[in-house]
Amino acid sequence: MSSTQPDSFLAGFSLDSTDLNKGTINTIRATLGIAGVVALIFGILITFWPDKTAIALAWLLGLYFLIAGIVYLGLGIFSRGISGGSRALDIVLGLLFAIGGIIVLVNPSESAVVIGIFLGVLIGILWIIEGVVALIQSGDARSRGWAIFFGILSLIAGIILLFSPLWGAAFLFWFGGIALIVLGIVQIVRAFTFGKGAKVA
Repeated sequence: MSSTQPDSFLAGFSLDSTDLNKGTINTIRATLGIAGVVALIFGILITFWPDKTAIALAWLLGLYFLIAGIVYLGLGIFSRGISGGSRALDIVLGLLFAIGGIIVLVNPSESAVVIGIFLGVLIGILWIIEGVVALIQSGDARSRGWAIFFGILSLIAGIILLFSPLWGAAFLFWFGGIALIVLGIVQIVRAFTFGKGAKVA
């Protein structure tokens, strides 16, 4: 096995702006910028208003569950063209959704803690994957340092978030908010620096 094989393998995933046209560079920059702004906004909300943000998220999820439950119940009860088994499954699913929605809406604070732990684990996994992707794609000469910094930061944040439910939902929200603010700023910087100096038509 040649020692250059891993390098050539990673080069296949590299995101080098010198190989891209102007439209593709602009699309990547817009994507990085939008993701950064969204992360920054959510980070500010979570950091400075964690209780209200958590309860608002719980309410939205509870409403979604309740509406989805009503829709599935309606589908199972009033749809005459589908089989009895499918209608029964829709009714069961509708009841489960509706019960879940009612529980969340009646107990938004307690539900917010459970949702926070679940989201923390999910976001932790996503940040780990995003960090790996950023490190693999750190081929652009001008923004390589930012991409590597973002990748390492994302990996660290993801690992901590993955295990932080043991420390409680309050720390999870606080740390998640700070991490989102930092990651959002870094992502916005990446959006402005990606493709600078690239020779495009």
